Amino acid sequence: MSTIQQFIASNKDRLLAELFDLLRIPSISADPAYQADVHRTAEFVRDRLIAAGADKVEICPTAGYPIVYGEKLIDPTLPTVLVYGHYDVQPAVPIELWDTPPFEPTIRTTPNHPEGAIFARGSADDKGQFYMHVKAFEYMMQSNNLPCNVKFMIEGEEEVGSANLGKFCIENKDRLKADVVLISDTSMIANDTPSIDTGLRGLSYVEVEVTGPNRDLHSGVYGGAIANPINILAKMIASMHDENNHITIPGFYNNVAELTAAERADLNLAPFDLEAYKKDLDIEDVWGEKGYTVLERTGIRPTLDVNGIWGGYIGEGAKTVLPSKAYAKISMRLVPNQTSDEITALFQKHFESIAPKGVRVVVKPHHGGEPVVTPTESIAYKAAAKAMETTFGKKPIPTRGGGSIPIVALFERELGLKSVLMGFGLDSDALHSPNEHYGIVNYLKGIETIPYFFSNFAELSKSN
Repeated sequence: MSTIQQFIASNKDRLLAELFDLLRIPSISADPAYQADVHRTAEFVRDRLIAAGADKVEICPTAGYPIVYGEKLIDPTLPTVLVYGHYDVQPAVPIELWDTPPFEPTIRTTPNHPEGAIFARGSADDKGQFYMHVKAFEYMMQSNNLPCNVKFMIEGEEEVGSANLGKFCIENKDRLKADVVLISDTSMIANDTPSIDTGLRGLSYVEVEVTGPNRDLHSGVYGGAIANPINILAKMIASMHDENNHITIPGFYNNVAELTAAERADLNLAPFDLEAYKKDLDIEDVWGEKGYTVLERTGIRPTLDVNGIWGGYIGEGAKTVLPSKAYAKISMRLVPNQTSDEITALFQKHFESIAPKGVRVVVKPHHGGEPVVTPTESIAYKAAAKAMETTFGKKPIPTRGGGSIPIVALFERELGLKSVLMGFGLDSDALHSPNEHYGIVNYLKGIETIPYFFSNFAELSKSN
């Protein structure tokens, strides 16, 4: 397998140039204005899979954005790896907070990426990470060194909840038959400390609307006599955490899986520098649920956060208006034994119950996903751990991820498949934020590591 390093060294400029071309396409699935660009990105992915050597590559229509499928089946007696990724990206707003244009990839150094990082929307989430698999596959094909069957399923709706992926899986169960799902859409602890996520939090995402009077009012004439929806919304949101930052929705914690003292101790063995963490974020102190460490708060505890809030006049200068409406987008991260439907229902019931009579409240559920825990004793996990140990020179640490990838639970439910979350980004890569970036070393290290996973998985499957 030593020639993978030669492949990367001799093709480095091309590997980066192709990724840059992919990153230049603004495939923002949440904004209908970019519909043509999302479809153009699917075409790019299709063309690159074909060029890499995949068979039966097609753009599969859905009720929303298409799924790109391709495969290489070399021997029915060999194990099959289903590679999942997504080509859609988050909106880039606010554009003014980007140091360089979000869809013009730029290389700059950072403290965590002294060798250089690629600044562009989607660089780490997930274009840079799924494209590693396409290039690793290309190498294995060129070197006649593909030890497993492989299938690719790259979707365009992950950032808006993967609404059509479940239906696609149900309708294509035979085509998607595999032994494991391999996903690179997560992060590592650090470039010198590899890790593999063994659990992910679920998600309940809602939008709330608070309406007061039937029109905007003069704040001098009506102020003090009419409920201001923005004031009311702020109070309602503030009431949803107590003095210990414990979520106050009745029943919210009923099914939360509590870790034992030993399990919590193991979780906190992962390297973590609190001072470096605060310095990186330019904050004086951390914040969160009392009685839990930062690693526990971001990995094994549920949360409730406001992702956006607006209403009234926000233009230049002053306008003394008492607004008719106020809005907020709220996400809740969930942990094992919680379900998105249950938590969404609990939130809606509570939020409506605490609204004063002077306003009307509407709760609009958006999308959700279920929390998952993946096994560390599986052949696939061992194959991934051994691959990372080979390329990083040390064993990866199993960690719990704070983010949500709803499709992991979906694959288990609809396809009966466990997933391996072998990500190569860093938490500091500004995912979903201005100046998102992905280390050049991380991108190339992923391409180097993936073929080792395939060879390890094939070998371990033989002896099982």
